[in-house]
Amino acid sequence: MAHPELTLIDNRPFQTQRKDTWWVQPLAVFIGLGVFIVYATFRVFWGQHFFHEPYLSPFYSPLLFGADTHSLEHSWFGVMPEWMPAFITPAVLILWAPLGFRFTCYYYRGAYYKAFWADPPSCSVSEPRKGYRGEHSFPLIIQNIHRYFMYIAIIFLGILSYDVWEALWFEDGEKFGIGIGTIILAGNVVFLGGYTLGCHSLRHLVGGVVDLLSKSPIRRNMYNCISCLNSKHMLWAWMSLCWVGFSDLYVFIASVYDFHVIIFTIG
Repeated sequence: MAHPELTLIDNRPFQTQRKDTWWVQPLAVFIGLGVFIVYATFRVFWGQHFFHEPYLSPFYSPLLFGADTHSLEHSWFGVMPEWMPAFITPAVLILWAPLGFRFTCYYYRGAYYKAFWADPPSCSVSEPRKGYRGEHSFPLIIQNIHRYFMYIAIIFLGILSYDVWEALWFEDGEKFGIGIGTIILAGNVVFLGGYTLGCHSLRHLVGGVVDLLSKSPIRRNMYNCISCLNSKHMLWAWMSLCWVGFSDLYVFIASVYDFHVIIFTIG
């Protein structure tokens, strides 16, 4: 059965002949990303309750400068310099990298272009602008640096994995064990790993430079693994975003109320 072609009624914003609820997805993205942005902004600039032995919030990892006695033991460069402005927290110093990776991500571009900029709101729906500039001019031309953020994101993935190792040692590193926080931080690495290692740029880096993958079995296997993750890139993107926020929330609550839920310890 042939379906009639959908066309725009006119050039007024949000005009369409579509009869389905096309606005649900961009609205859900707007709410989801909006909630995360508000929460993350609050946590990043507050600069407190990001560490509860042995758990470090992923918002503050790597911890370049500590803020108290316990976190100083895990910081790379000791205490925050006195000349640093008050709004510069340890999270502000490092979060530009993972945020840059997500902001320039191919999936997130399409998601927030529709949800926040209505560019366009959806297929066959008119947008509130007349011209189209694409990503070849400022400021959207900076999206082309996504591949470089990918390299940094892989390094961060290794650092967060080390944080999970640190989260296995309790009572000043004297007892090996697993707590609820350990599982949560490990889950964060799994979801971030699925999202990062399924990146379109990584897929191109592995398989896009050879003419015939069958003649490069190692590259072919890597390409197939990345493609498998890439096929669910949207799912990994949302699961990792929600879980990294949940991981920070758990460390925050544990720090505020000073509690541990330990499954077992040895030693």
